[in-house]
Amino acid sequence: MIKIPDRIRLANLPTKIEKLDRLSKLLGGPDIYIKRDDYTGTEISGNKIRKLEFSIKEALDMGCDYLITCGGIQSNHARATVAAAVKIGMKAGLVLRGKENAEIDGNLFLNKLLGADIRFITPEDYTNRRMEIMEELKYDLEIKGFKPYIIPEGASNGIGSFGYFNAMEEIIAQEKELGIHFDGIFIAVGSGGTHAGLLLGSKILNSSSQIYGINVCDDVEYFKNAIHEILIESNKYLDMNIHFDTSEINIVDGYVGRGYALSTPVELNFISEFAKLEGIILDPVYTGKGMYGLTEEIKKGRFHDFKNILFIHTGGLFGLFPQKDLFEFNDISEGKSPSL
Repeated sequence: MIKIPDRIRLANLPTKIEKLDRLSKLLGGPDIYIKRDDYTGTEISGNKIRKLEFSIKEALDMGCDYLITCGGIQSNHARATVAAAVKIGMKAGLVLRGKENAEIDGNLFLNKLLGADIRFITPEDYTNRRMEIMEELKYDLEIKGFKPYIIPEGASNGIGSFGYFNAMEEIIAQEKELGIHFDGIFIAVGSGGTHAGLLLGSKILNSSSQIYGINVCDDVEYFKNAIHEILIESNKYLDMNIHFDTSEINIVDGYVGRGYALSTPVELNFISEFAKLEGIILDPVYTGKGMYGLTEEIKKGRFHDFKNILFIHTGGLFGLFPQKDLFEFNDISEGKSPSL
């Protein structure tokens, strides 16, 4: 039995799996299921808390009392980090890409409500200097007597990847309970840690499910390299060396749209239609683009050799509210059905 690092337990696990009957019938392809990782909690909802359980345990083991992380102004990861820190009696500092006078809504509102120390930086500084800026914040806090621990964007690093190693273990157990096998497991990919953890788990646990990431920013080459680097780092925590090649990393490109956290009318309409069809709310940054990409690929005839597909809902509900004014609602009260 392979030994993986310890974690603290904050998330509501296991998360359930539901069949999307109406979507599956509408598309006429494989049976599609959804794993509700948006149910991991309320303040800590989404996929990030799975990774944070491992990151924070490492921080506590090192005697740290302050968490530092980064993200966009509506970062789900940043909000989950702050909420988790407060829950266990730690403090948290955020380095956010955006303007200080931004509207206080969604995740930003929750960060302020939870008492986060927030530093706003430009997109250029975020791209080129975010780690340097977090190190500067760490140094300032050390002078004040704190012992900070830096968590990278999305908790997407070696230790964080074990959150989705555990999720893969969970999925395999649920396959047995449901009496089915998922030929493909699909996720939206923004920083690579969730994808890396699923791949790590599938290889170590001998699952034949194929893992697919639908990128919401950047491109295939970027994510193959990023995920590969995370997998290499995860080996440092194992008592064995797991070899991965970038050819094993499946990325479904073509659904970035206008860019990270930027939505097109088509994507927003899809989120609205999907909500009416299945009663499930997707978010505009990750799951909306991810599920849209999956359905479009199935419409094109791809993955029709699969019998069962699992899409992981990684949360993001709070990030939907700042974009509420972008939605146009179709009237389906006269017997019209969502068409997607």
